[in-house]
Amino acid sequence: MGVKSIYILNKAGGLIFQRDFGDSLSKLDSNDYLVIAGTLHSVHAITTRISPVAGSSGLTVMETPSFSLHIFQSQTGIKFMILTDRQQYGIDSIASRIHHLYSDYVMKNPFYTLEMPIRCEKFDRYLGAYISTVA
Repeated sequence: MGVKSIYILNKAGGLIFQRDFGDSLSKLDSNDYLVIAGTLHSVHAITTRISPVAGSSGLTVMETPSFSLHIFQSQTGIKFMILTDRQQYGIDSIASRIHHLYSDYVMKNPFYTLEMPIRCEKFDRYLGAYISTVA
């Protein structure tokens, strides 16, 4: 499977959504996910400030021998972090579609409070269905 995990962070760097896909990842506990999200948020903020390019958006891709991490930040400051196989292509369109699903099923949900953890069954279901088609 191409997409291994998705993290969504609020403007302050708090983890508001996390989901693993497939069996390739070992399951972590909730504290580990919070530490990962906080670390990635910090690294992204630091790279935005130390970049030699004026107006840089900071860290957008990090590649290792076994996976790639892609970071997409929306206009509102929400960060979508997508962990994929190295061979996965079309990450920009995947991130755009995930943002679209977030906008449709989370932001339009009258019971959702901004900056709080996402507990939206429709978003989770449609996200899972979409990621299964990307693989």
